Parts: sequence; structure tokens; C-alpha cells
Amino acid sequence: MARYSVVFRRSVTHDLRKVSKSDIQRILVAVDSLSKEPRHARAEKLSGQDKYRVRQGNYRILYEINDEEEIVVIVRIGHRRDAYRRR
Repeated sequence: MARYSVVFRRSVTHDLRKVSKSDIQRILVAVDSLSKEPRHARAEKLSGQDKYRVRQGNYRILYEINDEEEIVVIVRIGHRRDAYRRR
């Protein structure tokens, strides 16, 4: 199985400013696991979109998968109450 590259959108750095350091470490471990298996059992496809989400405690990691280029694009990281709202 191929290992996917993980790319963060610029807006994700702004999202991570609001997260505590201990939560950031757990989030980054979850992101690293996406490079190995982007569609693992914990990942759920969002209805009506070509995005997936993974729960990490109170935070959600929203991402897209490009199978042709083997890239996982992290679109947004946010608290569960704000993660799905549009900016």
C-alpha cells in the first residue's frame, strides 16, 4: 500500500492557534495515521461533499483525498461545535 502525502491548507494554521498544545499533539498523531490509511474505520465521509472527517476528542479533522496523486489535504481542524460551519 502506498503512503499518502499530507498537505495542510494555510487556513489550518489559523485553526490550530486556538487549540492547546496537548490537543495539537494528539491531532498530529491522527493526521499522521491518515498518511498510512486515509479511509480507515474511524473516518466518515461527509454527506453531500467529497470530504471526510476524523474525530479526535472534541476536535474534528476535515480532509479531502486525491487518490491519483496520493495526497491527503487537511482542509480544517476545529472544535466539534465549530468544525462544520462555513467561514
